Amino acid sequence: MASEDDEMFTTIPVECYAGSRGEETPRRLGTQGSQIEIAEVLDRWLAPDHRYFKVRDHQGAVYILRHDRETQQWELRFFRRSREVP
Repeated sequence: MASEDDEMFTTIPVECYAGSRGEETPRRLGTQGSQIEIAEVLDRWLAPDHRYFKVRDHQGAVYILRHDRETQQWELRFFRRSREVP
């Protein structure tokens, strides 16, 4: 069951790779018309109806993605730009 808080998050396209165990891992995500390559999966965890992935792109930005197992939709739950030093 969706809550009001769930409506605040953006559904996004995510391309995945299914490894030898068949578990899909995000490799690329789409935002505002562009494709972002995922450089590293920093963490992953399970909830009763969702899977979460904390990932970093090649520019150092961090994202938390939520995958709804029932609807097969992905949501962007968190984003932080990299903290590059000039």
